[in-house]
Amino acid sequence: MEKVIDITERVPAMKKRRRRRTNLKFLALVTIFLFIIIILLYFQLPYSDIKKIDIKGASLKEDTYYIEQSNLKIDDSLWGFKISEVEQAIAQHEWVKSVNVERKFLNEVQITIEEWQKVAYITQDGEFYPMLDNGIVFEESNEIVPIDAPIFRDFENENLRKKLLKELANLKPEVLSLISQINANPTEADPYSITLFMNDGYEVRADANTLAEKLNYYPSIIAQIESEDVSEKGIVDIEVGSYYRPFSGEYSLIKEDTEKTEESADETADETENAETDEGGQLEEQNEEEPE
Repeated sequence: MEKVIDITERVPAMKKRRRRRTNLKFLALVTIFLFIIIILLYFQLPYSDIKKIDIKGASLKEDTYYIEQSNLKIDDSLWGFKISEVEQAIAQHEWVKSVNVERKFLNEVQITIEEWQKVAYITQDGEFYPMLDNGIVFEESNEIVPIDAPIFRDFENENLRKKLLKELANLKPEVLSLISQINANPTEADPYSITLFMNDGYEVRADANTLAEKLNYYPSIIAQIESEDVSEKGIVDIEVGSYYRPFSGEYSLIKEDTEKTEESADETADETENAETDEGGQLEEQNEEEPE
């Protein structure tokens, strides 16, 4: 026989559930109301003002420069600017690769800047100017001789310069740090021929089109050369293949060629002088034979 439950027994439980639902609704309303009050107070009080502008990633320009470019000021409203407008104002500079602006915590703005990499310097009018891996020359000069990147010499060809900058950007950092100076020495046969002077005393002959591909092996090439007990440093040629010759062998040939050129010039001068002497003697003899 089924048990019959009296409705009077269920009334207290129903009242209890109804009271719980009412309390939850009331608590939710109070929470929402308090949240709105807190938000309104936050926007009305100085807690919503910018108290710190943090710049990250800047090296070519001072932090203060980027803060000025952002048009943000301390005590401005944290919510009174558009992030896209601040990013656009900074990204318009050609040395800036990317910009990311974030609101941090309750009163801080963080601006993360990625600049194009500085890979070399070039001398203009006796001053050093950084060159970036996007091919541009940074306008601000460095009066002190730079030691953190190689120096370009005799790079009048802008295409060659931009090509080489891209190659340098693909070098391993430890290899790039070994380069002291790069000279352009183009020829009709190879307009991309360059010479690199390394901090360890070696000299590298290379082609700008294949520099990164081949020069990244430079440490292992030098290790192999020095493992063979080579007594002097010299030239590592990686233009076509990869071979080494000491300075004495390279510059003795140049010296011999120079001496031969000088000897040839001296002989030519002697022959010219002798011819002039003979011609002068003949003229004197002719003058003596003429009747007065």
